[in-house]
Amino acid sequence: MSTLSGKTLFITGASRGIGKAIGVRAARDGANIVLFAKTTTPHPKLPGTLYTAAEAMQAAGGKTLICVGDIREEDQVQAAVDKAVDTFGGIDILVNNASAISLTSTETTDMKRFDLMHQINTRGTFLASQRCLPHLKKAANPHVLNLAPPLHFGAHWFARHCAYTMAKYGMSLCVYGMAEEYRGKVAFNALWPRTAIDTAAVQNHLGGAQSIQAARTPDIMADAAYHILCQDARQCSGNFFIDDEVVQQAGITDLSQYQVDPSLKPEQLLPDFFLD
Repeated sequence: MSTLSGKTLFITGASRGIGKAIGVRAARDGANIVLFAKTTTPHPKLPGTLYTAAEAMQAAGGKTLICVGDIREEDQVQAAVDKAVDTFGGIDILVNNASAISLTSTETTDMKRFDLMHQINTRGTFLASQRCLPHLKKAANPHVLNLAPPLHFGAHWFARHCAYTMAKYGMSLCVYGMAEEYRGKVAFNALWPRTAIDTAAVQNHLGGAQSIQAARTPDIMADAAYHILCQDARQCSGNFFIDDEVVQQAGITDLSQYQVDPSLKPEQLLPDFFLD
């Protein structure tokens, strides 16, 4: 197993939550982190900005590059990729973390929200992958990691929030197709949490403080991502990983360290979507 020392990671949605945590974990190895997101000023309900995230990564030992942009805008993604290559000499890893969520039924999902989810989740993932690929193919151990669920086609996952499921599964389908298209050249994998994670999305969409108490911290996703990204890209591709399985295989047996409330039993934690 290698380390991420000197590697350049391009992370979408890197200003907070899981994206930030993955950047901080990589920074502990001395990685270069390219932060791509829109958040430059504090949001009243969403803590953290690109600048505070970058400060945390620098404090952990990494070098950072802030790229302000919208994952829906082709020219802005391309400009960020170009700037990353100019600054660090290439791109070794892409983390497609940016995502939008709306847990609404078919009749209550307005088309503006539908378009937002599909443009950020599916199209944004495809676009970022497409623009990073010319540089990833030149890297020694190139990885793309999508924060996307395994493709479980139980009807109940579509019946509850069809538009969101379609958009999120679009990220999963990128892994499914691109892993085969670039087999032996660039690794494409997905990572998904077993439980709810203490993020703004959980606070705003899954019941607030009560749900957070039954969640795990973003650190479990960061540790899992780290172990995936250190694998041989030519031997580790096309997988749909679950966070706790990855860290356990890496030798971390005490998962209570990742719980917001360590006193809870594992069965008391809030399960995430798309896992049957």
